Amino acid sequence: MSVIVDGKTIDAAPRPGQCLRTFLRDTGHFGVKKGCDAGDCGACTVLLDGEPVHSCLIPAFRADGKAVTTVEGLAIDDSLHPMQQAFLDAQAFQCGFCTGGMIVTCASLNQAQKKDLDAALKGNLCRCTGYRAIEDALLGRTHVEEVAAGEAFGRSLPAPAGPDVVRGEARYTFDTAIEGLLHIKLVRSPHAHARIIGIDKTHALAVPGVHAVLTHEDAPATLFSTARHEQDWMDPADTRVLDDTVRFIGQKVAAVVAESEAAAEEGCRRLIVDYEILPAVIDPEAAIAPGAPAIHAGRGSEHRIADVSRNIAAETHGEFGDVAAALASSAATYEGTFTTQRVQHAALETHGGLAWLDDDGLLTVRSSTQVPFLTRRALCEIFDLAPDKVRVFCARVGGGFGGKQEMFVEDILALAALKTGRPVKLEFTREEQFIATSTRHPMRVTVRAGADKDGRLTALQLDVLSNTGAYGNHAGPVLFHACGESISVYNCPNKKVDGRAVYTNTVPAGAYRGYGLPQTTFAVEAAIDELALKLGIDPFEMRRRNIVKPGDPMLTPPGSDHSDVLYGSYGLDQCIDLVERAMAAETPAPKLSDEWLTGDGIALTMIDTVPPDGHFADATISLRDDGGFTLTVGTAEFGNGTSTVHRQIAATVLGTTVDRISLKQSDTAHGGHDTGAYGSTGTFVAGRATQAAAEVLVERIKSFAADRWTINPADCRIADNAVSCGTQRLSFASIASLGEDRLTATGNSQGTPRSVAFNVQGFRVAVNKQTGVVRILKSVQAADAGRVANPMQCRGQIEGGVAQSLGAALYEEIVIDDTGRVVNPRFRDYHLPSYADVPRTEVLFAATHDSIGPLGAKSMSESPYNPVAAALGNAIRAATGIRFTAVPFKPDRLFPQLQEKFGN
Repeated sequence: MSVIVDGKTIDAAPRPGQCLRTFLRDTGHFGVKKGCDAGDCGACTVLLDGEPVHSCLIPAFRADGKAVTTVEGLAIDDSLHPMQQAFLDAQAFQCGFCTGGMIVTCASLNQAQKKDLDAALKGNLCRCTGYRAIEDALLGRTHVEEVAAGEAFGRSLPAPAGPDVVRGEARYTFDTAIEGLLHIKLVRSPHAHARIIGIDKTHALAVPGVHAVLTHEDAPATLFSTARHEQDWMDPADTRVLDDTVRFIGQKVAAVVAESEAAAEEGCRRLIVDYEILPAVIDPEAAIAPGAPAIHAGRGSEHRIADVSRNIAAETHGEFGDVAAALASSAATYEGTFTTQRVQHAALETHGGLAWLDDDGLLTVRSSTQVPFLTRRALCEIFDLAPDKVRVFCARVGGGFGGKQEMFVEDILALAALKTGRPVKLEFTREEQFIATSTRHPMRVTVRAGADKDGRLTALQLDVLSNTGAYGNHAGPVLFHACGESISVYNCPNKKVDGRAVYTNTVPAGAYRGYGLPQTTFAVEAAIDELALKLGIDPFEMRRRNIVKPGDPMLTPPGSDHSDVLYGSYGLDQCIDLVERAMAAETPAPKLSDEWLTGDGIALTMIDTVPPDGHFADATISLRDDGGFTLTVGTAEFGNGTSTVHRQIAATVLGTTVDRISLKQSDTAHGGHDTGAYGSTGTFVAGRATQAAAEVLVERIKSFAADRWTINPADCRIADNAVSCGTQRLSFASIASLGEDRLTATGNSQGTPRSVAFNVQGFRVAVNKQTGVVRILKSVQAADAGRVANPMQCRGQIEGGVAQSLGAALYEEIVIDDTGRVVNPRFRDYHLPSYADVPRTEVLFAATHDSIGPLGAKSMSESPYNPVAAALGNAIRAATGIRFTAVPFKPDRLFPQLQEKFGN
């Protein structure tokens, strides 16, 4: 067929059944992305003869004789299309994976469509931004600033990748062409629990194009965890690359490696696997009951599993004071059991990667990961390879949210590359993301709380049952974190915690934004409100009387071996005040019928800015010949904004502008080490390494100039791309030309001491007592992020966190049937928040300056998620007088109790 793509004619025959999206990518148009392959997300949107279409739904042959315009073809004569420029001015993206399709759709809208964006944008999803910045782009609003040299930090500067993102030229994991590439497809278990008796490869290997079929017999027997942490003690060693026992429906059984995806898929269909079905347990309560089948029988404490016989992956127990006695003597008490569901990260770029061996035997893995250095470490251990024989790196990553703090694909990629000697590719489908990666931990949380007549807390008790699924990746750390800051933020003399993370034969849970705190905060903040109601105390005042303040110990039983959490800064009191004033401020009120009940609710959270027991980052910065600088860091960029902030830190310290800082990142070949971009550490830990390196380089530049001028380096000053002393001045470019050796400096951060960050969320809601529908009338979040590194970017992180958390609070839910099967493994059955679903959130910042974080900053990418469900639950309680104790707050879940109370 003949098709005009971005103004150029392409004559090529599509494969039988090929869709337009894959055809375009095969011809090098990488701005067209795969997010779902079902027409649900819009990342593949292109113009077909001027009309926007989801190219994954269009058979390629239907483009014959037509003109296709991708995001890369919108620009005219190398200048940006007005909509591309608008997205750049508003910085209407974070990870950027959806941005190409979003821009194409927005560029096609007429004036009438722009007046109804709810309908116009219903086919394009963004998981990161919360949509406000996208709306601003359509309204022509500009948020970026221009600043002088040395003044970058604290200003709203644009992301360095912005021009490439809006052009569709930013390169993600699979946006590259490799000669001789083989494709991997995985055979997955249809059973929740089974032992593999035999595998017949004969028919699969007979498929033309199939090169290998890899099973547990081909894989190392090494046990590890897919979770990636700096310290091994944090996770059980309960996983193999390919196992002879499967423990959930969807677990990988074999890998078929072939010349094409079609051949690999056919090989999977022809593989014959003989299973011995084993007893399965789906419910966590049943899993810990006497007589339940042991899911990891034969393993024990040496594998860091708390109690194999009782299916307990991890547990924690402790008490300060006497909770029972305190409750008995309290003026008011509350007890309730709260449940939270499984939710999916739904990063639009699925897990996947490429791997190959070079002529020197170096194994290179290019993957969509938050943790390239820890992944390299794991591959070396599993395959017995020296670190200098393995390179792991990532290009730009299309969203993470904790889900890519795992090793779900790199082990199979390495195995296939080592076995075949050919470059290989493995890219998960959207269904595989749902059934075979990880989810948020579903939890059952029972809270007991008491207070005296003045509203002072007398007792706090948590009993937590966390469902970690078939494998224990992140089971312990999520449990410990969930039981930590949710109650350590409150002063209380008597506290008790009992927590267990339990194996079941279901899809594994793992790291997810908030890391356990949203689940327990939902219960704790409800208890605070219920006590306030019983005592007749305002919810804001109830919290003021009980929150920790500088000097107060932040305590959670059973205590911790890590006592390095400090008040680097404190703005929780400011956050409470800011939300109270914002909620009280007059705003236009919608006209509502008598069927609607309205109410306000708040919740607060605290989070440690770094995980415990070490989180390490190295940074190197060098002066270039042109007087600019090259900054090398290990942390990854996936919409978290660290690339922007690292340049701001370096430019501020060095007295230059961000455009003179080029960034190299997230590649083990660059040397050094970085634990990874998780736990909100990209700025707080890696940023401190960048600051340290830049400060050392400043001293070396001063010393260089002082030696030439025969003066004291202390008399030199760095500013405006030069070093000066009195009337003498040397530009950075002059220093580079005069020096025999390149001026270079390194910096390191150990992740200790740690600080704390705070978020307070307020909602005003309307609940329809006849239908259970919840409408959000007002949303406010105040954050203590220390000195805000980039207000525009930080605001976007908060808005995105609120939007994502609202999805989990209102409708997102992975449904598991009684056999352990995920029944809704696609976006259209899952309900991700779209433009029309997300209210605009007013974002406010406390005025603090952290004594520990880089240039006074603290973390603020994870924590905005945490108070949302709790605040929403409290608002619904205020509106209806009913305490709903399970999320999501779907209308059909609310309706029965509303009908019971209010009737028809």
